[in-house]
Amino acid sequence: MEHKKNGDRTEEPWGLLSCIDLYDCDPGIIRDAQKIKQFVIELCDLIEMKRYGETQVVHFGEEERVAGYSMTQLIETSLISAHFANLTNTTYLDVFSCKQYDPDTVIAFAKKYFKAKTVNSKVVRRE
Repeated sequence: MEHKKNGDRTEEPWGLLSCIDLYDCDPGIIRDAQKIKQFVIELCDLIEMKRYGETQVVHFGEEERVAGYSMTQLIETSLISAHFANLTNTTYLDVFSCKQYDPDTVIAFAKKYFKAKTVNSKVVRRE
């Protein structure tokens, strides 16, 4: 099996994963399933991703530390998912697609939509 080194990158990766942690989000937004679904619709329109099926938003978590909504949205080029932690008002958003998109656009939109005070993100190129 051949392994690529960091210096051997192709210009376009096979896929792109953005891991975005949004801190101190508006509790009224992250605790509202309809607002979470609306976020997905607007995000997909913004980055030109075609949604496949309905957005799933489920509230769960018996332990207070993890209680909150989780969201999944299949897109034709992969998946968007998130967990919304009630205890800390934090959103953990992941966008993975084999179609190229601008991670900075996703980060800026998510920060504004959820009214996050700070953001920590990492972008992973799947090659």
